[in-house]
Amino acid sequence: MIETVRDDDSIRRVEILAATIWREHYPPIIGKPQVDYMLDKFQSFAAIREQMQQGRNYSLIVKDGVDAGYCAIDVRDEGVFISKLYILRRFRGMGLAKQCYLGICTAHPGCSISLTVNKNNDGAIKFYEKMGLKKVKEVVADIGSGFVMDDYVMESQR
Repeated sequence: MIETVRDDDSIRRVEILAATIWREHYPPIIGKPQVDYMLDKFQSFAAIREQMQQGRNYSLIVKDGVDAGYCAIDVRDEGVFISKLYILRRFRGMGLAKQCYLGICTAHPGCSISLTVNKNNDGAIKFYEKMGLKKVKEVVADIGSGFVMDDYVMESQR
C-alpha cells in the first residue's frame, strides 16, 4: 500500500525509515561519514518538510501495516524525477519497489521517468534496468563538506 505523506507524523516516519535504510545499506558504498551528512542534509525532518513545501511528493510504502520503505518524486515539465525509492532490507525482494515504480508510471502515463543512482549501487542499478531504464550519463555533484554524489542518470520513455 502506498500512503501519501501529508503531516508531521508521516514525515517523522519517513525520517526514521531513512535513517534505518541508509545506515543498513550505504556505509559500504559511500562511507558512514557521508551517510550521516546526507541524512542530516537531505533526509532529516526539516529537510523533508522543506522539500515537500517546494513541491516534492513523498509517499510511504506500507506492507501488512508496517512501514517498509518510502519514495519521493518531482513532477516536472519534462517528466517525473524519482528522487528517492528505498525499501528496508527485510522487505526487499517482495516486489514493493516494483509496485511503487509501476504506480508512478500509471499515475503519470506518457511521462518520461528519470532518476539518479550511485554508480556502486549495483542492486538498484539492476532493478532499474529491469524496469526498462537506461543509463544516459554520469554525473558528479558536489553536495558540500567535501562530499560528492557520483551517480548515473537513468531514464525511460513511457
